[in-house]
This record gives sequence, C-alpha cells and structure tokens, in this order.
Amino acid sequence: MALQLMKLFVGAATAITTVPTSTKFFYVAAADTAAGATLTIDAADFLDDSGNAVTTLPALATDNSYYTVYVNGVLQMDGISTYTPGGTGVGSLAIDVPAGTDTIPAGTPIVLEIVQFAPTATTDVET
Repeated sequence: MALQLMKLFVGAATAITTVPTSTKFFYVAAADTAAGATLTIDAADFLDDSGNAVTTLPALATDNSYYTVYVNGVLQMDGISTYTPGGTGVGSLAIDVPAGTDTIPAGTPIVLEIVQFAPTATTDVET
C-alpha cells in the first residue's frame, strides 16, 4: 500500500453577534467660542437622554467603541475633538474650533454620542 497523508476532518461554524449600545450626552453652549479657541465641556456639564445630570463619561473599549460629536445637529470631523473618559473634573469633551471658521455661539446644542459594542461568538464544531 502506498503512503497516504492522514489528516483530521473537522467542520466548524461560527456565529458572531454584535450588540451596539448608543449613549447620548447633551450640552448647550453657555458662551461663544471663537475660531481658534477650544470649548471644553466637563462631564458634569452634560445631561443624559432623560435630562439628568451626568457624573461620569464612560471609558471607550479598545476596538469596540467610538464617539461622534454633533454641533447644532451637524456631525463633526474626527480631528476637531478630544474625548477624555472619567468623572467630574476629569472626564470631558474638548472641541477645537478651527481658525478661519465661524464661532460656536452661545445657545448652540452639542451632542456627544458614544457607541459601544459587546460582541459574542459561538462556535459549533463537528467531528
């Protein structure tokens, strides 16, 4: 009998589920922020979806989350904001208003949305 390559046959099927959770934080600018300046919003200055004061901005899970910023209902580019998780005095959102653009006037609504994913995977192995 000739030599044969003997190998194990295994079949597998994996089902992956991603469960996104969106959390929104709301702020109304208290004063004008001029072009070239930075508007820094402390965690305690935000309200949640129910209108309650926020005490902590959540940490972003590595590779499973992101944040977006809306100024006056318009989605902003990634490069103008910096998100820092944490409680009052630590957690914040900083928006750098580019030089040569308009100001952010007092009374402007700003929305911070954080999306976190909780992925799960189930693998069924058939032998």
